[in-house]
Amino acid sequence: MGITVQTLTYYPVKGCAGTDVRAARVGVMGLEHDRTFMVVDAVDGTFRSQRVLPGMAAVRPEIVDGGRSLRLSAEGSESLLVSVDPDGERRPVSLFDKPVGHAVDQGDTAAEWLSDALGEKLRLVRVPDGFDRDGWGETPGKVAYADAHAVLVVSQASLDRLNARIEAAGREPVPMDRFRANIVLDGCAEPHDEDRMRRLELGGVQLAHSVRAMRCAVPLVDQRTGRRAGPEPVRTLATYRREPAYDNKVSFGAKTAVVRDGTLAVGDTVQARWYENGAPDPRRPVS
Repeated sequence: MGITVQTLTYYPVKGCAGTDVRAARVGVMGLEHDRTFMVVDAVDGTFRSQRVLPGMAAVRPEIVDGGRSLRLSAEGSESLLVSVDPDGERRPVSLFDKPVGHAVDQGDTAAEWLSDALGEKLRLVRVPDGFDRDGWGETPGKVAYADAHAVLVVSQASLDRLNARIEAAGREPVPMDRFRANIVLDGCAEPHDEDRMRRLELGGVQLAHSVRAMRCAVPLVDQRTGRRAGPEPVRTLATYRREPAYDNKVSFGAKTAVVRDGTLAVGDTVQARWYENGAPDPRRPVS
């Protein structure tokens, strides 16, 4: 049967819950609506994520009316429908201590809702029209408010290998949502095949490898409750997925750039070009 797209997910607000879809348009900065909004500190514009505010996982954004509105929901809070403002006040914002230009502030009502829900003075901002931010890595590409790359790809085989190791140690397996992937692949012959894919053709889209995905504290957060539930999966990943080139951080999944935009859907066949150490791998022809 080969490799196919198992799930597609976009995350309208960086750090908050994702939306599963059966099909998606993909532009140069990733799946449509993916991480086009961001939560920032109300004073200095520094981004917030589950690294600092794990409760963000339980905030559920919903794109409404093709992106003209955004609904925010969370347990214990009345849902809020925000009319998206593409031309509002501009606010300087930063990611990982690096300025990323001026974002469009989405107003006091959204800010108050998020501040009440998450217990910190926050603002909601949106990518401005004409936003242009470079990624980095083997193929840098362009990126919105994702950490540094447009599309995160993980295979089911990688999660199965990880969970087998976790269960062998007598601990509970973790769901795929801990890794916040955009695309989950089914049918990979080996765990972590996504690490070795240099080009992926899926639907009308082509992706190119940027870098392996280095993991921080976010996979420790239960994505349903917004509470830290570690030490898994990071403890087990540290036994076999450390990356010496990245300060011994653990990796899981591959970050990719969009080199041809288009549409894709769950069930689409994936054709992969494989390389090992920069050279064609005869064991991995185009599949």
